[in-house]
Amino acid sequence: MPETQSTRRLRWLLRLLLVWVAAIFARLVWLQVIQHDTLLAQAQQQQQKTVEIPAMRGSIFDRLGQPLAKTLPAESICVNPQHIPDPAVAADLLAPTLNLDRDTLYERIASAKRRRSGFLWVKRKVDEETASRVRDMKLDYVEFREEMRRFYPHGSLASHVIGSIGKVDEEDAERGNAGIEMEFDEELSGRPGLARVYTDVKQNAYDSSVARTPEPGEDLVLTIDPNLQYEAEKELDKRIVTSHAKTGSIVAIDPYTGEILAMANFPRFDSNLPPQPDEPPNARSNFAITTPYEPGSVFKTVTLSAALETTNLRPESIINCGNGSINLFGRIIHDHNSYAALSMADVLAKSSNIGAINIGLKVGDRKLYDYVRRFGFGQKTGIDLPGESSGMLRRVEQWTPSSIGSVAMGHEVSATALQLAIAGATIANGGMRVRPQILLARRKPGEPEERIASEKPERVIMPETAIAMRQMMEGVVLHGTGKGLANLRGYTSGGKTGSAQIYDLKAHVYTHSYNASFLGFAPVANPKIVIAVTLNGTTGGSAGYGGPVAAPVFREVAMTALRILDVPKDLPETTSRTATKPSKENDLSIAGVDGPPQIFEAATDTQSASSVTPPPVHADPGVNPIIDADRRPFLSAAGPKVPDFRGLSLRAVLEQSSAAGLRVQVEGSGLAKNQDPPPGAPIPAHAGVRIQFGN
Repeated sequence: MPETQSTRRLRWLLRLLLVWVAAIFARLVWLQVIQHDTLLAQAQQQQQKTVEIPAMRGSIFDRLGQPLAKTLPAESICVNPQHIPDPAVAADLLAPTLNLDRDTLYERIASAKRRRSGFLWVKRKVDEETASRVRDMKLDYVEFREEMRRFYPHGSLASHVIGSIGKVDEEDAERGNAGIEMEFDEELSGRPGLARVYTDVKQNAYDSSVARTPEPGEDLVLTIDPNLQYEAEKELDKRIVTSHAKTGSIVAIDPYTGEILAMANFPRFDSNLPPQPDEPPNARSNFAITTPYEPGSVFKTVTLSAALETTNLRPESIINCGNGSINLFGRIIHDHNSYAALSMADVLAKSSNIGAINIGLKVGDRKLYDYVRRFGFGQKTGIDLPGESSGMLRRVEQWTPSSIGSVAMGHEVSATALQLAIAGATIANGGMRVRPQILLARRKPGEPEERIASEKPERVIMPETAIAMRQMMEGVVLHGTGKGLANLRGYTSGGKTGSAQIYDLKAHVYTHSYNASFLGFAPVANPKIVIAVTLNGTTGGSAGYGGPVAAPVFREVAMTALRILDVPKDLPETTSRTATKPSKENDLSIAGVDGPPQIFEAATDTQSASSVTPPPVHADPGVNPIIDADRRPFLSAAGPKVPDFRGLSLRAVLEQSSAAGLRVQVEGSGLAKNQDPPPGAPIPAHAGVRIQFGN
């Protein structure tokens, strides 16, 4: 039967339908099978996104367990611009309540509305009272989002040590930007979690799921004592006002462990607040570690320590002081105090520049440089805080002929307050340089607390050198530049004042503005605290020197520290030594110089150090030295009887006498042969024990 035209049309239509179905099937196979993974990824990218879930930032505690920094829940305020009928009215209502600029807020809302944006942050992490006031307005377009904020309970207390946090990118991520918050940011931040957020075609979230749970950060415990820190900051504030200083620092340290008990700076800032328009530009600088300065006469402790170990000079050795003037390779240096000669101990006590220079010449430039390095100057201490400066110490090859004189009295070298404190701790603990420690312990969530061990100290000077230096530094307080200024009621103390003139780079002269400092420790026989006080830019002539300015700060902070540490008193509180009149001696380390240290031609063979200044005259070893009644011997800690030193070496005698709280005066060398008073005799008042050594 022949095919009709209608049948042929149906057959062609069927074929077209089959081709069409085949094309659709092929397309489905292409989409659902071959391109499945690619299209699924694209769909997920459009419909869901992964966002970070911030981890709870770890807390920071002081050594007493009180929080210095912690994280609290906070509310942030946002709006949907598309639901705001009038941006001007919204800005009028919200700006005064949130302490925002009205015009700026209006422009932000209007701009978001024009972009058809459905979300805009108004203010992040407001306090509960502010959030409550906004909530009471009952504005339909206002929303509240739960967030976390960093809170510092004590405001500006130890703010330079703790630091602060701030935004670092457009995603509103916050990181530590100073202090402990910055140095241990990774440990404090923890590990953020991840969440998958599902959105519709308008990017409005309708569901979410947690892909990874956030892990809280570590809690950190600092070595800072909050009570001592408060006292240090209070005394520093008071002295800044009276001395008209521009900046200042105090470092209080345990001399045996290196633990920083207080680190105060001026000016300070409140860690809860971002930088303010009226805030000084250097308010957030930790001057104690970031800003070195010429230490002045405090540095004479290093010079004398080097002399005790590299020369035959001893505390009783007589040093030529040139009647207050010396010509050092063509450079004239003067003392404010004019002495013909002083004992080495009194060179330190009276802070004689010429005496210190002659001692430095006796030591020599290379040996002096070596001991300056040993004490830690010219290198970082290694404290766990950001921004530490190594100070400035030029290599010996870069010294001029007269540099030995400048370095010997604390010029042509710069140091931070922390470096000075470490040098003081080296003398106080018997000659070991410790590494400063600011982190006491750390604790991970769900794990026991991990105590941070102190690093092994390094031997810098011999124990007998440290003992001799402690006794000479006590002389500074008893009858030197610190007399009546650094005396402690009920405790012995030792230290060194320092005043360095500040050089005006524009006028090319030394000004009457000073870097005033005091480095001290207490008690003398067994120091428990070392304190370095620095005030920069003091004025008022001699009233701005280290003695009258910095020493009283040491006195007040040291008394508080000794009470906190419960250190037994080693002097009667009524002793007259705590009520002496302030010394009129001064400690200006470069007085009488009209310009900076100059670079002169090298000295000729006929112009050597020995020709510039006569060699020191030593006491006759055959004559028993006179015991200075004004220098208090160490109080006995082992009973009222004199120990038997006979047959012991010098080092053993010094160690045993120090433990017994006795001052000894030695003659000869070898082993101890005779002593006066004899073993077992009562310890005489205001005297020590003379020991004769021989082979």
